[in-house]
Amino acid sequence: MVTLARVSFARCGTPGADGRLAPPSSSAVGVPRSRVSFARCGTPGADGRLAPPSSSAVGVPRSRVSSAWFLQLCRWCVCGLIVFGLISLPARLVAADAPAEHAVTEDDTRITLQTPQLSASIKKRGYVSGIEAGSFVDKQTQAHDLGFGLDIVDWIMEPGSDEAYRDQLTGDLKYEIDNPYHGKIPKRSIEGPQICTQAKQLSPKVIRGRDFTAIQQSHRYTIAAPGKKTGSLWEQTIVFPAGKRYFISGDRITTMNDSPSLFLRIDMPGHIKHNRGDTFSEVFLSYHGRIKSGEFLENFAPDEKFLYTRDDAKIPQRVIRGYHIRNPKTGKDGPWLAGMTLQPEAVSQAWCHQRGYICMIEEFGGRPIKAGESFQAAFIVGYFDSIEDMQQVYDAHRGHSGLEVSEAGWKLLK
Repeated sequence: MVTLARVSFARCGTPGADGRLAPPSSSAVGVPRSRVSFARCGTPGADGRLAPPSSSAVGVPRSRVSSAWFLQLCRWCVCGLIVFGLISLPARLVAADAPAEHAVTEDDTRITLQTPQLSASIKKRGYVSGIEAGSFVDKQTQAHDLGFGLDIVDWIMEPGSDEAYRDQLTGDLKYEIDNPYHGKIPKRSIEGPQICTQAKQLSPKVIRGRDFTAIQQSHRYTIAAPGKKTGSLWEQTIVFPAGKRYFISGDRITTMNDSPSLFLRIDMPGHIKHNRGDTFSEVFLSYHGRIKSGEFLENFAPDEKFLYTRDDAKIPQRVIRGYHIRNPKTGKDGPWLAGMTLQPEAVSQAWCHQRGYICMIEEFGGRPIKAGESFQAAFIVGYFDSIEDMQQVYDAHRGHSGLEVSEAGWKLLK
């Protein structure tokens, strides 16, 4: 059997590499060459297109030639549609398998992202940095974060008291201890103000990739302790990979000051608002274990219970901090919301204490550093069905300390 494509090419010639017709082959359709001629289909012009056939070339009335020409044109159209369909099929199959496009909207106050798995907002004004409070929604369960936001950023600090020069400090740099909020651990702010409450306005930008959406934002600190310089740079990158119930983030400080132990204070994953444990059933700290909500009914200082302080001789296998969300109306457990610091040794100290809400402060860095140098940490924050799920994701990304992104893609850095 001769296919339509073979008959059409045989009767009108075969297109060459330049798209022009070569003379037809009689063997292609099993007829003598003398019976196959360009007169049947028209003559190729200089541009390789067929000119209408001449009636005198075949000795038949022009009306019959016109009909033959129209029929041949139809055959060419059918063949073209078939070839186009075969060529475009793989592309259409890939498009069908590709992740659904992320929807991003933006106004003067925030950037809002919608994916099939999550929704989240990044504020431009007011309480800024990280993910906006209450906006991080798991579409599978309709659960949302319970605190003041996720990966929220505070001051650049170091160990030691500021008591000797406290009266010289400006803005919110004063750091008092021996109270339920800070406990008895002496620390001091090197640069501020606290970004989340005092920066007031940031300029986050959106980066769109084939299989992700990312947000980048930054801020230079504007006040400093006596003898210290201002202008250290904080940079934050947040990546939402397609098909995931979590985001990946990175925070980085490039300092203007020397320090024996500089660190950045953040909320990781975020604080937990509750009324006697109504919104969560338990907390999980990988370096401690599972803690029932009943442990957080009364206030206690950060150094009274559940405090983590780095010991380089005993670095934990993982640093995962999360809470098991509970529906306050039904009492039914939902997913876990967890924050993971992917390089365990990056964390210098981490709190989990009750002060009207559960404060999940984390500090990373805490190593000697010179002006002009940087330190950073990378995190995964999102929803998980079990502790085992968290551990599996953690182990797949363990050891990374940074995150970079461009339109071409994103990658975690070691």
